[in-house]
Amino acid sequence: MLRHTLQRLLLALPVMFGVLLLGFLLMQVVPTDPAQVRAGPTATQELVEAIRRDLGLDQPLWKQFFYYIGRLMQGDLGVSIINNVPVSQELGATIGPTLELMVASLIWAIPLGILLGTVGAYYRGSLLDRSIMAVSVAGVSIPVFFLGLVLVWLFGFKYPILPFTGRLGPLWTWEGFTSIILPAITLGGVFVGPVARMTRTSVLDVLGADHIRTARAKGLKERKVVTRHALRNALVPVVTLIGLQIGFLLGGAVVVETVFSWPGIGRLAVGAILSSDLPMAQGTIIVMSLGFILVNLGVDILYAVLDPRVRGA
Repeated sequence: MLRHTLQRLLLALPVMFGVLLLGFLLMQVVPTDPAQVRAGPTATQELVEAIRRDLGLDQPLWKQFFYYIGRLMQGDLGVSIINNVPVSQELGATIGPTLELMVASLIWAIPLGILLGTVGAYYRGSLLDRSIMAVSVAGVSIPVFFLGLVLVWLFGFKYPILPFTGRLGPLWTWEGFTSIILPAITLGGVFVGPVARMTRTSVLDVLGADHIRTARAKGLKERKVVTRHALRNALVPVVTLIGLQIGFLLGGAVVVETVFSWPGIGRLAVGAILSSDLPMAQGTIIVMSLGFILVNLGVDILYAVLDPRVRGA
């Protein structure tokens, strides 16, 4: 198990290096000049050039990149060009709300997806099964921003019962709890469909196995066969899908946080890119990419725990 974990860690290192390189190069094609942004629209050319030298933007790209890697290895993510605040400080203030939003989304989306998929497999071929799959496909097909806007219109304007702008407090307060409901429903809504479909498919595959036929031959009821025997073995591919979808939730969080003005890292990334805040944009890209890599690493390890055959692969 330790060998398997170390192998996955070593494979993650070149991926992270590639992400750093790609993120650095993408920020170089931004049409605005970071030095001009910091200096202001009325600054002289001499001041702009001085700021460019101070930021190291007058150096060749390969030197800028290696200086950037060197600062990262020291834990220095740079300073925001817009507000002159350390990037790590801004990221520290926004990671918490993003994690809150993701956890709140997964708490209801994962159990509901597994439940719907199991019910669909139990009543396979019935009207209920077809209805569950139709709802799952619709959930996958609806864009995140559209679902968010519909919820804002429905529960924020037509029936104004829930707040829809910003984070009003910690989750353990009533204001904080109510303010996260609509963003969590929006972000988790795209998660239910894939989990339900994968659960249904996996359960139906397991139902044809030998140990399931043995359980049926013993006279066990079909409900117990599905819930106690089939579902337990069917969760291995479902766990893999959940891990991958959690990574993609980071991308969905960018849209949801923008729609609901949620003060998370996704909204911070959008603002940094639109304002040409190069250090802040690169910092958000690093943190989100690292989160995606760690989630997939955790899924690989958990997959090996659930299925020992993977360890020897």
